[in-house]
Amino acid sequence: MKQLYKVIIEPTVHNERKKLPGHVRQRVKQAISDLALQPRSHSSEPLDVADLDVPNTVELRRTKIDRWRLVYAVNDTEGWVWVWGIHERPPYDYDDLEAFASRL
Repeated sequence: MKQLYKVIIEPTVHNERKKLPGHVRQRVKQAISDLALQPRSHSSEPLDVADLDVPNTVELRRTKIDRWRLVYAVNDTEGWVWVWGIHERPPYDYDDLEAFASRL
């Protein structure tokens, strides 16, 4: 049986999702729901955190949804996924990862 992860969503994600076009908003909602069962889907990629202080048990990832990026962390040991942000690209350049990593 697959592990069911607890999904934690930053309040800013809810606010940003409300601003998205309707078709994207629904895809983001579904993508967030899917993280509980599959936090490492084929459409997601690990983020380069070589220069960041990220605990060994945590992996930072992102998934693409059209021009937007859903940024989140996965902790298999504790069984949670923390959805940190949703950003439009370009110009999003992941500058906020250091702040995110400091909260882990």
